[in-house]
Amino acid sequence: MQFCSTRRSFLATSSVIAATATAPVFAAGQGSVKERANRLVEGSMVINGNMLPRFSDPVDDPKFVANVKATGITAVKLSVGGGKAQFADTVNHIGHLNKAISEHHDVYMWVRNLDDLIAAKRTGKVGIFYAFEDAGMLEGKVERINYFRDLGVRSMQLSYNGVSPFASGVMSPRPSQGLTDIGRHAVVTMNAAGVTVDVSHSDDKSTLSIIDQSSRPVMISHGGCDKINPHPRNKSDAILKAVADQGGVFGLYELAYLTPGLEQQNLNNYMQHLIHALNVCGEDHVGIGSDAFMLQFDTSSKAMKSWNQSIVERKEVGIAAPGEGPPPFVEELNVPERTYLIAEKLLKNGYSEMTVEKILGGNFLRVFKETWV
Repeated sequence: MQFCSTRRSFLATSSVIAATATAPVFAAGQGSVKERANRLVEGSMVINGNMLPRFSDPVDDPKFVANVKATGITAVKLSVGGGKAQFADTVNHIGHLNKAISEHHDVYMWVRNLDDLIAAKRTGKVGIFYAFEDAGMLEGKVERINYFRDLGVRSMQLSYNGVSPFASGVMSPRPSQGLTDIGRHAVVTMNAAGVTVDVSHSDDKSTLSIIDQSSRPVMISHGGCDKINPHPRNKSDAILKAVADQGGVFGLYELAYLTPGLEQQNLNNYMQHLIHALNVCGEDHVGIGSDAFMLQFDTSSKAMKSWNQSIVERKEVGIAAPGEGPPPFVEELNVPERTYLIAEKLLKNGYSEMTVEKILGGNFLRVFKETWV
């Protein structure tokens, strides 16, 4: 089913942004590029398609609070359960996160609907909404979609990198099984429940079938561009265009798959992917899905040792993709203020303020307006 980013749709989204903007209103194009970028972030709904917020002890640590405020982010999608997660573990994880968000109520709030997104912008808190990257916690039972939706999970994937009862991931054996009959039932159920369908880890066959099955826009919450760097986790132009044509959104990540080697990614690498996605999808269908730590990745030797061990463990359980190793951050963006820097870079590349506003979160907001029924 086809969805279009109509003028009506965009104006509806813009009205939500305008109603919640907290920054003073200035004429477009006024001031330096940095000043314009700052105003855009402060006045926009900034939604990151995949990110890991930090929780601090003590919860009111001044440096921690300042860093969260410095992000300029309105809301982030937080993956819960993890790869290979089962039902009970995921329920427990949600409970743990609910408690952590409640304890950090001065900087975070739980997002369950569009009204909560608006409240997050109005209060200056960072909203957190839950999502699944795997389907293991469903344990093959479609009825659990509604159960987890009631627990606040507003986005789900039908498989991680491997095969699930519902669909095939990007590392699945070939030929792919694609979307199964129960997977089609799951898509219909997610559409009806107000759960956004995410195809970030789905292979091409499953993705195209999901798009065909879904009556609402789907998203790639975090991915890269295969045309820039061929990799199973990066998306072909055909997939990017199919998602855009259906009305969805593609969020660009900061993972090692941006480049062919094991070097740390830099901002030029990142912008190559972002500009390519804009050229293929159009400005109404691209966003930011960092798949990184919201504040900063700790590059100390102790932290790197722990990170490297996590890569070993992912490989041992069979959920890793080729080329995993470098930490998830772009060198110049490994700071809480990454969104400001991305906005500034886009303006320097000649993109209009309206386009940048869409990329910062307007496009994700539109998709959520059309899927969070």
